[in-house]
Amino acid sequence: MSARATKTDLGVGGSVGADWAADDRWAEADSSLDGSARPLASDVTTSEHHTKVMGIVNLTSDSFASPDPLLTRDDGDHHRLIERAIETALTMVEQGADIIDLGAESTRPGATRVSAEEEARRLLPVAAALVAAGVTVSVDTVRASVARSALELGVAMINDVSGGLADRQMWSTLKDSSASYVLQHWSTPFDHRPSPGTRPGAVVADVITELAERCDQAIAAGVDPRRLILDPGLGFGKTADQSWQLIAAATTLSDVLGLPMLWGASRKRFLATAYDQPTDPWERDDAGVALTSHLAALDVWGVRVHDVAAHRAAIKVVEQIRRAGQRIDWGAPVWMPGLGDGQRGDDPSSSQRSPASGDRLDWPENQGA
Repeated sequence: MSARATKTDLGVGGSVGADWAADDRWAEADSSLDGSARPLASDVTTSEHHTKVMGIVNLTSDSFASPDPLLTRDDGDHHRLIERAIETALTMVEQGADIIDLGAESTRPGATRVSAEEEARRLLPVAAALVAAGVTVSVDTVRASVARSALELGVAMINDVSGGLADRQMWSTLKDSSASYVLQHWSTPFDHRPSPGTRPGAVVADVITELAERCDQAIAAGVDPRRLILDPGLGFGKTADQSWQLIAAATTLSDVLGLPMLWGASRKRFLATAYDQPTDPWERDDAGVALTSHLAALDVWGVRVHDVAAHRAAIKVVEQIRRAGQRIDWGAPVWMPGLGDGQRGDDPSSSQRSPASGDRLDWPENQGA
């Protein structure tokens, strides 16, 4: 499916976005750039892996995903929080994380928002230390003021789960930045109820439409399209079934929108449907790792995860299989009993034939050749 695909291609009437065509938008925006050789969003890290791993470090007291949050409600030791966060992040890097995503405001259902000052107080010292250590850092924030302070420290990415809706100054803040920008789909920020406008079975078309419109708006505000990364927002204002539908359409989302895609499924509630009994978030890692294997096989840009080592191993398995397949000589002659010269599988003489002298086996890869 091309970048010009419409909802009609998805079996739904109407067009995608404002006549969205990623190729044209990129070309138009590129013509106004100064041509400087800054790294693109797809090259934000030097990882050798096709699918990148973003390790999650939550500097919050009410993260849904951890039985042992770095910051507890009764813990007033700010310096210890910073130390533990840095230690956690560096361990993730050792385990294979390409990017560390720092977040200091919980977006779980029912969470109380923290002030911009408190968010910055938690985030910025950790970000500064990790940047100084050479770590590729992403800051998970919906506030332009926090993003601006993080960019001044040299972070490589801003991860905005509101897609620019929570703070309309976000896009202009990124206008002159070389940092990448993750624009996530969330129809109504901080409202986790499924969008009333989402029609049954149409979540894929609706997410494409809204992401395309937000991309248009961000680019118009000055965001470099070459630094855009999209996130379909699994679990954000979506039912479990809608999240699974988006995963089923992962290739379509990438093809239609034409931009790198980041997938954040780790430990989310919709994964609980893969189990036969109730699960706590940290008990859903097996399902999350299985999902990462599927997404890596589709060659998605990245996955955002809590258990870095397990997800990195899953990606390596997919890559090993892919590389092994490239080394197979599909044209090599193969002799099998019962193939060629009228031989039958039970003919003793068939076992004396050399594979090198056998007939060409009609592998699926050879059919039609």
